[in-house]
Amino acid sequence: MKKDKVFGRFCFFFVCICFLALMQTGRLYAQQKSVLPNIVYILADDMGYGDVSIYNPKSKIATPHIDGLAKQGMRFTDAHTTSSVCTPSRYSLLTGRYPWRSRLPVGVLRGYSRTLIEADQPTVATLLKTKSYRTAVVGKWHLGLDWVPKEAFRDSINPAFNKNNLYGIKSEMNPDHIDFSKAPAQGPATQGFDYSYILPASLDMPPYCYLENDRLTASLTGYTRGNKLESGYTGPFWREGLMSSSFDFYDVLPAFTRKANDFIKRQAGSKDPFFLYFPMPAPHTPWVPGEGYRGKSQAGEYGDYVQQVDDAVGKVLHTLDSMGLSENTIVIFSSDNGPYWRDNFVEMFHHKAAGEFRGMKGDAFEGGHRVPFIVRYPGKVKAGTVSTVTTTLANLMATCAGLIGQHATEFETEDSYSILPVLTGKSEAIAEQPAIVNISSKGTYSIRQGSWKLITKLGSGGFTVPSAVEPVPGGPVAQLYNLATDIHEDNNLYTQYPEKVKELNALLEKIQKAKKGKRFK
Repeated sequence: MKKDKVFGRFCFFFVCICFLALMQTGRLYAQQKSVLPNIVYILADDMGYGDVSIYNPKSKIATPHIDGLAKQGMRFTDAHTTSSVCTPSRYSLLTGRYPWRSRLPVGVLRGYSRTLIEADQPTVATLLKTKSYRTAVVGKWHLGLDWVPKEAFRDSINPAFNKNNLYGIKSEMNPDHIDFSKAPAQGPATQGFDYSYILPASLDMPPYCYLENDRLTASLTGYTRGNKLESGYTGPFWREGLMSSSFDFYDVLPAFTRKANDFIKRQAGSKDPFFLYFPMPAPHTPWVPGEGYRGKSQAGEYGDYVQQVDDAVGKVLHTLDSMGLSENTIVIFSSDNGPYWRDNFVEMFHHKAAGEFRGMKGDAFEGGHRVPFIVRYPGKVKAGTVSTVTTTLANLMATCAGLIGQHATEFETEDSYSILPVLTGKSEAIAEQPAIVNISSKGTYSIRQGSWKLITKLGSGGFTVPSAVEPVPGGPVAQLYNLATDIHEDNNLYTQYPEKVKELNALLEKIQKAKKGKRFK
């Protein structure tokens, strides 16, 4: 009997010790998990550097939520997209590669285009999933979907009849050939996203519909003849095409904001961190501000729409706060390229959407690709700091790899460099980044190293007239600027500094020749 009591006590103490050990293991696991921050990346569409009032005190647009985010984190004054238009910038953001390395070196996809991200190409989402992140994309996709052709047209995507697999890339698929009852064969789900709620392309490109987890949420039984087609791609402009019968252009930004917040709320009780990529469809055309925003800015429909974008940012930040997630969440805000804001709008509203910079969306000039870029990371990024470091959207991949400690070679790319040491105040430069390269909407390259910038052709290379300029005998054949003394790019120094031109051209060529997955050295 006595032995039984001793044995019983032994078993009791043994169970207690095991329980405490399991509890400790659980705590350690939870602590390890909690070290990894959530990441929310908010990408505006066609928003200019000068639209955000903390970047431009003379802005005619109020952006209190974005300004507040900057005051709580680090604001970059020399951040750039890798292209001056939508699709290529998004490709770089998710893959860490310059867009001219893809199958679409110049230009953008359309709504019926096939996926641009290569099947074997890691993305930021697949990288983060290696550390148990829950991943989501909510918003404008614009990276193509592998729409499934109807049986009669299945050979259109057969490599034997589809030279270089460029059908749907160089030109979009014929919607009459697509079987919309089937989920696309490739899209967000195959590129690392656990959850997706997307618009296929820009809000002015058909089809006008939503896909949730790669499935249409409503059939494409509607049709629009287009709107404001004579506006010159401004105002409430959208193209003719198929649409879901219930699709409402004015509700797209609010719908995406609701879905983004719903995803955050679902993750609040999870032990795993999450990554939310929130590429908003605004303020890209159509400029469709909601009723409560119309007439609220001093920059017309565009300015009103920007203020609605700012309010959407505020709603996401409020959700993070209300769910107790802000302290362990990195929030990044930027834009995919410069604004589509012509000179007549500058004169009409006295508002410089590109700020002090020359040019606009599409251009090789700074106004085409220098964008607002803000990072809030409580406890790690000092509030209210300003960085003059030159960076690009392509640096997200390497930054996330450093953040989570994932150093597998499969996630190393040619063009991504970590800005984590800059964010945490350990460095005032991006190690190993040799230069940054941009490509305009019409294929003009620019390379920037230090204060020197070389644009490889004459003209804007984009939407600003003249887009192209023929060289005159004895004159410059390209453009060289020193941004330290000429931020507006007015004084072409090409003929005065031939050695600098030669140096930058050689560096650009070396970067272009970098092998896949291998950084320039």
